[in-house]
Amino acid sequence: MQISPDNYTIFINNLPDKDGVFTSWLQQHQYSRIFVLCDENTAQYCYPKLQAFLPQHILLQIKSGESEKNIQTCTYLWQQLTEYQAERKSLLINLGGGVIGDMGGFVAGTYKRGFDFINIPTTLLSQVDASVGGKLGIDFNGVKNLIGLFQNPKAVFIVSDFLTTLPQNQLRSGFSEVLKHGLIYQAEYWNTTKVLNYATCSDWLSVIANSVEIKHQVVKIDPFESGLRKILNFGHTIGHAIETWSLQHDTNPLLHGEAIAIGMICEAYLSFKINGLSQTALEEIVEVLIRNFGKYPLQNIPVPALMEVMQLDKKNSNHTINFSLLRAIGTCDFDIKASDAAIAESLNFYCQLK
Repeated sequence: MQISPDNYTIFINNLPDKDGVFTSWLQQHQYSRIFVLCDENTAQYCYPKLQAFLPQHILLQIKSGESEKNIQTCTYLWQQLTEYQAERKSLLINLGGGVIGDMGGFVAGTYKRGFDFINIPTTLLSQVDASVGGKLGIDFNGVKNLIGLFQNPKAVFIVSDFLTTLPQNQLRSGFSEVLKHGLIYQAEYWNTTKVLNYATCSDWLSVIANSVEIKHQVVKIDPFESGLRKILNFGHTIGHAIETWSLQHDTNPLLHGEAIAIGMICEAYLSFKINGLSQTALEEIVEVLIRNFGKYPLQNIPVPALMEVMQLDKKNSNHTINFSLLRAIGTCDFDIKASDAAIAESLNFYCQLK
């Protein structure tokens, strides 16, 4: 299965080199040096599935986790690329989740003013979201993705077989983005996915293909996030702030998708209060998300601390916090302003849920 945005192709298969697509692509491009970027988890569980299809290459490895997505890790990788004499005819293969894809693409896009990279996403979250759309970046001063650029990979190879290597919490994290795609763009897709059990789903290939197609349609219209693409941020304004707090304070920090699920509940409430979402739709969204993600002790986070992080959000303008909010399930508006009092009310709404 293939989806072809401008200038690159997304290949969606169940096996790493089904029908020789991956090896054929590499042979066609004739790179002088090939680097593969992993973390300790993808090096152990995913790299062996891919290794047989790779020509001679150099393996680069970093530690896993959002806390590693920083300028210090980039410096280490730039040093490694220099030591191994990477050049502009080289290729970097990002084999991993969203952190690997975001940071690997950023490193490749800036080294010697840029050389080619491809993404082979290994988590559900990265397969349906982070690997598609050309947004690259790193966290800076505790703010997610504050430093970055737009640059598309030369190709994306999505392999559903890699999902068998994931723990359940990683599948659940990715499932939040699947649900989000239906909420913001296609009510029919929401109706299909809201009844899925992420722990027992046997047809991830079609789920991935549908989510990727939705994101592709949005990004095609607005590649640089000046308009419609902002709807992909539903749940992320509040969710990113909660994720940042959790990374800094929790012993077992929330995964990205877990934090975004909380953000979607809060921002669904704002959608109800500000943007015309019906109470019935709000209740449905809350039921599905709580059933899949449970409750987090949000009441332990000081509201001013979350507001401070939200003020740094990239989507803001004129020092005003902007939201993407639902008008109905399947329809989302962007650049919606909410008062501090309304935001605090949405956080309290989540805290009061059973």
